[in-house]
Amino acid sequence: MIMIHSTCGCGCSVSRSASSLERQRLPEEAASASAGGSTDQQDGAAEAAAERAEREAGALQPAVSAAGPGRGKAVEADRAGGSRMALTARDTAAQASAEPSAWRSAAGEEADTAETESGSHAGMIRLPGGTFRMGTDDREGFPQDGEGPSRLVTLDSFYLDACAVTNEQFLAFVRDTGYKTEAELYGWSFVFHLFVPERLRSSVDAVVQSAPWWWKVDGASWHAPEGPGTGIGERMDHPVVHVSWNDAQAYARWAGKRLPTEAEWEYAARGGLEGRRYAWGDTLLPDGQHRCNIWQGTFPQVNEALDGYAGTAPARSFPPNGFGFYHMAGNVWEWCADWFSPAYHRTTPSLNPAGPPQGQTKTLKGGSYLCHSSYCNRYRVAARTSNTPDSSTGHMGFRCAADV
Repeated sequence: MIMIHSTCGCGCSVSRSASSLERQRLPEEAASASAGGSTDQQDGAAEAAAERAEREAGALQPAVSAAGPGRGKAVEADRAGGSRMALTARDTAAQASAEPSAWRSAAGEEADTAETESGSHAGMIRLPGGTFRMGTDDREGFPQDGEGPSRLVTLDSFYLDACAVTNEQFLAFVRDTGYKTEAELYGWSFVFHLFVPERLRSSVDAVVQSAPWWWKVDGASWHAPEGPGTGIGERMDHPVVHVSWNDAQAYARWAGKRLPTEAEWEYAARGGLEGRRYAWGDTLLPDGQHRCNIWQGTFPQVNEALDGYAGTAPARSFPPNGFGFYHMAGNVWEWCADWFSPAYHRTTPSLNPAGPPQGQTKTLKGGSYLCHSSYCNRYRVAARTSNTPDSSTGHMGFRCAADV
């Protein structure tokens, strides 16, 4: 069994990088190895060679280090209590399983009507340039993430998508270019454990050590979000997930756009509200109404889904913020253009900041449907996390920006 390390303490971000993999044998594996040896190294070398060949044959993104995933004893999930979340997630997976090819056929016909013309600003909101207060001094923040201190930042005018890029939009991109995502090239992606269909559970051979709710599922990708046999036919208006930063960049270039800087993203997320905790104010449930798609219940086993969604929600669900942007909190983490640093912003210029010139991980903003105050209170506007540019999960997506 492979144990994979999380890139942050709470497990809201998990990395695909080779350095994050650690081989740990179960007793049964050790016995098997002593009797007949292990083929992990051979499997890994063969897979790495295949991935290199596939990239050389026409992959659009630059080559990245691939960790050849080992094959081990099946991971057994702790499913004590028969959580409501498990029922909801499995119902969703079962429904998706009935439409494994919908992304290529009927759903693809709908995608032809989507606005994909290069350079178009359809579906975007133009924000005038100005100065705003970025970051926070809030006690609920995570200083280690570099959320603070709050500081004045000035931006030029820009456009930003009103909502995250959807499955329908990403499908149009794939149909036009033949693009293969990094999850498809690697052959796997991270799936939240309660979403993995029962028939695939015995084949899972790796989990994240510090966040065992993340399972490495072979065949999981943007068009098969829970693994082979699942689909997106009923989720064409949901944010595309299982896309890496590199994938998001490729889409943005095709669309004649770019990824937003973290400062642009946060300016848009605040919706004109100065120094507030959330995209709509300081109260999580104003008038008792849910304003975002996050976890309600006991993480990671019981999600009461009081906001109406166990997984992703449609990209234009819930009320928009004061500027008209949807889901600037919860639903899916969104990639930003910046390299991540917890300290760089303390000395960087305050005019159009774009993050450090280099780094190891890219910035993500907004939180996701898995965020909960008990472990990942990162659906606040100032919250931030990061991941390696080649990593993908079932709760990471993106939206695009454009220059005026």
